Amino acid sequence: MKIGILTIGNELTSGKTQDRNSSFIARNLYRLGWQILAMLSVGDDDAAIKDGLAFLMERAEGIIVTGGLGPTTDDITTSAIARAFDLPLVTDEAALQNIKERMAGYNLIWTDNNAKQALFPAGAAKIVNRAGTAWGFSLKRNGKIIVVMPGVPSEAEKMLLGEVIPLFRRELADTTEVATRIIKLTCISESAVDQALAAAPFAELGVTVGFYPRFPELEVVLTARDTSQDKALQKISLAEAEVVKKLAQHIFGYDQETLEGVVAALLSSRKLTLALAESCTGGLIADRLTDVPGSSALLERGLVTYSDVSKEELLLVPPAIIRQYGAVSRETAILMAEGVRKTARTDLGLSVTGIAGPDGATAGKPVGTVFIALADGTKTLCRPFSFPWDRRGIKVMSSQWALIMLKNYVTGD
Repeated sequence: MKIGILTIGNELTSGKTQDRNSSFIARNLYRLGWQILAMLSVGDDDAAIKDGLAFLMERAEGIIVTGGLGPTTDDITTSAIARAFDLPLVTDEAALQNIKERMAGYNLIWTDNNAKQALFPAGAAKIVNRAGTAWGFSLKRNGKIIVVMPGVPSEAEKMLLGEVIPLFRRELADTTEVATRIIKLTCISESAVDQALAAAPFAELGVTVGFYPRFPELEVVLTARDTSQDKALQKISLAEAEVVKKLAQHIFGYDQETLEGVVAALLSSRKLTLALAESCTGGLIADRLTDVPGSSALLERGLVTYSDVSKEELLLVPPAIIRQYGAVSRETAILMAEGVRKTARTDLGLSVTGIAGPDGATAGKPVGTVFIALADGTKTLCRPFSFPWDRRGIKVMSSQWALIMLKNYVTGD
């Protein structure tokens, strides 16, 4: 299935707003094995919208349009599409009533310009917006299907998954069965993965492979097509075995799994409790773990001990240790991990301390110097790191390695 994506809005073409919708749509359709022919962004301009539609309709079977469905004067997508196909605009009474009820439920005052969101090109099929007031719609023209969605990412994402993908499945029947597998890796570069898999017989197996960096991780996406789902899955299984054989030590999960989800599941399965003492990461490790439902059963507490005083008072790190070795040191990291485990009375204590920059470096400890320690009451492991990224990158990678250390501890690696 060949799909084109058109996102509309002056905020996109001016660079004021990042286009999240295109990447979300493309990512989810690619996983279904559908081909994204082009992704275009145009401003709130009749001619640009018409030209964008024409370009995509020459090439794609289905077109997804987002943005410009609101009540304000710059929201012209619906009228522009109607003019592009010489269609009159018609008010849908059900949509109008729904918008009024939603606004009343939000305690918002009704203004007449909101009625604009109930206008649709004649003959369009309406798509209910279950997360907002701007409904979507679909049009069939010249054997192609055009689907128009709101531009608010949270609304577009729900509509895509709940309404648009099923619509395309119904309207653009494809007898080819597609299977995909996402293999998630960390702490390895895209070029190193490409080199490791260079000799793998993916083409002979009938499988395509794509590499998708998502810092600090990398997704290897395997896609196979065949006349049946079972045959496509058999190809995927053989290709996956090749990836595992070459890169097992870097694989932490598959498909929709996250590193924090994998770690939480491992800790829960072994009934291990955890306490965190974070300095340079500022609570990022706790934030990631608490994104996992049920994490309260394993995470007893998380302390952001940013200052020297907080390390001394809350983690029982002796002031003499910090004076002698520094707050960013192996010695301090070990005592932080041991201190938080003791005070929280948990099975494990994890600490991180480092220099995220751009200031704070010394001759022996440049920006990016990080120590991560893990204590279990019997022994304490501590690893030094030297990260080359900016402040945010150092924080993210520090949290990544902290979770990896937890995972490896629990699995015995």
